[in-house]
Amino acid sequence: MEKQEKQDGKHRLTVVSRDGTRIAGERHGDGPPVILVSGAMSTGGTLAPLAERLAGHCTAVVYDRRGRGESGDTAPYAVEREVEDLAALIDAVGGEAALFGVSSGGALVIEAAASGLPVRQAGVYEVPYADFLEGGAEQQAAYARNLTAALAEDRRGDAVELFLRLTGLGEEVIRGARQSPMWAGMEAVAPSLAYDAAVMGDGLLPRERVAALPVPLLVVAGGASPAWMLAANRALAEAAPRSDHRVLEGQTHMVEPDVLGPVLTDVFCG
Repeated sequence: MEKQEKQDGKHRLTVVSRDGTRIAGERHGDGPPVILVSGAMSTGGTLAPLAERLAGHCTAVVYDRRGRGESGDTAPYAVEREVEDLAALIDAVGGEAALFGVSSGGALVIEAAASGLPVRQAGVYEVPYADFLEGGAEQQAAYARNLTAALAEDRRGDAVELFLRLTGLGEEVIRGARQSPMWAGMEAVAPSLAYDAAVMGDGLLPRERVAALPVPLLVVAGGASPAWMLAANRALAEAAPRSDHRVLEGQTHMVEPDVLGPVLTDVFCG
């Protein structure tokens, strides 16, 4: 089931997932469909600038993952429900699509592709697998425990702080973020942090799952990112049976759409 309408120069897209959850998104441009999957603390709007750079070459779709933005949510959560959300979106754009995910959204893309959805190509940008981060697995486990406790007690601000510390932000920066106009929006999507934690699992590269991918995998990283992140994404590319590994000079985890866009156009929109 789907609904599409044009508003503010954009094509709004609404689908209903298998469990009845409404998923809201936007279509940009025309051509081979590419669905962009955001990471933690992000909505479809986060990747809209990237979609706009692809729009001249393909149909770029951004969407609010369940529990965020204009999309609904249905308990209980399971990673499989997010795979079903992607299945509904793929069906709405013609029955086959490329998937590209950023950060933990990349882990969801890998799971969706490995699950047998009609994906023609898959791609990721800097999935934060902790294999090469000292104590990374322990950090991920502690984060998941503390996040579960904070959300169970509806301490959304504490949950956001836990995530920001996990990304490496210092205490002074986090205190500043609490005073910023963006903080209320961050607290609003804080419950979805549990979804990204579930997608990431134990935080380690799922080598067997990746080795069984039935489609080509594009792996992109930023050359200015930490060494452990570069090593993790190199290992991801090596684990896939068919991969294309790119490193974007000078880029960090907050990659510039103008730099990433031409890579995706070349790989997915040709």
